[in-house]
Amino acid sequence: MKKILIPAILMLAILPVLFSFEINSEGLPIGSEMPEGDTRMQDISGKEISLKSAKAKNGILVMFSCNTCPYVIRNQARTKAICAYALQQNIGVVLINSNEAQRSDEDSFEAMREYAKGQGYQWYYSVDKNHKIADAFGANRTPECFLFSSDLKLLYHGAIDDNPGEAGNVGRQHLKEAINEMLAGKKISVTESRSIGCAIKRLN
Repeated sequence: MKKILIPAILMLAILPVLFSFEINSEGLPIGSEMPEGDTRMQDISGKEISLKSAKAKNGILVMFSCNTCPYVIRNQARTKAICAYALQQNIGVVLINSNEAQRSDEDSFEAMREYAKGQGYQWYYSVDKNHKIADAFGANRTPECFLFSSDLKLLYHGAIDDNPGEAGNVGRQHLKEAINEMLAGKKISVTESRSIGCAIKRLN
C-alpha cells in the first residue's frame, strides 16, 4: 500500500485552522458556583475589579474575548448588543482577555484600552493575569460566554447565538434567550451551545 504524504506547506496552512477554530465542549458544568469570584483583575478603567464586585442585582455575564480573533471581530456588533442588553436588565458585564502569550503585543493592556475605546465599550474589559480565571472556568475560546444568576450559579455557557460565523443567518439568540428566561424565573431551555472561535493564547 502506498503512503500518501501531505505536503508540509499544506499542513502549515491547515494546522492553524484546526487548532484555532475548533469547537469547545468542555468548561465549567452548568449549576456550578462561580470560581475565582474574588480574584482581582486590572480593568481598562484603571480600577482593579473582581467578578463578584462586578455582579449586578440580577447576575453577571462573563465573556472571554480579545482584540485580535477574527471571530471576536466578526461578532463585535452582536457582542455590543448583548452586553448593552444585559446591563439594561441589571446584569453585570465583564469581558476578560486571557491571552497572556500575546500580552506584550496586540493584546497588551494599552492595546485593550485603545480597542475598547474604538468599540465604545461601556462595560469592564479586564486582564486575566496568567489566565487564572480562564483556567478555573475551563474557557478555551474567544468569544466564549458564561451567564451567572444573582447567586452566582452558572446558567448558560457557550456562544452568543447559533451562527457565530454569519450574523445574517442567526436562527436563535441563545444568550439573550437565557437572560430572558433567567429574569422570568423559567428553566433555561438551552444551557450550553457550541463555542467557536480562536484558542485562548496561554503561556507555555
